[in-house]
Amino acid sequence: MLGKVKKWLGIEGVKLELVLPEEVNAGLREVNGTIRFQSLNPQTVIGIKIVLIEKYSRGRGADKLIDEYELGVAEISQAIEIPVEEVIEVPFRLPFSIVRSNVEEFGKKNPLFGGLAQAAKALRGVRSEYRVEAEAQVVGVALNPFDRKAIDIKL
Repeated sequence: MLGKVKKWLGIEGVKLELVLPEEVNAGLREVNGTIRFQSLNPQTVIGIKIVLIEKYSRGRGADKLIDEYELGVAEISQAIEIPVEEVIEVPFRLPFSIVRSNVEEFGKKNPLFGGLAQAAKALRGVRSEYRVEAEAQVVGVALNPFDRKAIDIKL
């Protein structure tokens, strides 16, 4: 009975790990990576959802505002058998599009404006952080395995 509960909760089940490049050029408009699976029990993955998220913060102290935006989503909907103690790697391609603020659009118009835009962003305390999240759906498991990794996107 304890084995069934462990399996249902995903304990000793499928472990998911994202393997990503440290840096991605925004001009390429895609992240190429690999999802690495391993398990102590044979299981079947029936789907994977991969998302690129931007955490956009601005302001300081009590006036700080934080928003999150989904920049890209990829889904893999194929059955993947995960054998016992064997590493399975699944490559993926995650297309995305960068959302630019009005200040960033202004800065792109002219090299002189670019400096002004950077100064305005620094004064407002504007910062963007990017991360990739992946979640796999596993047959017979209540808590799906997931992973998230920070990634640097060069604009």
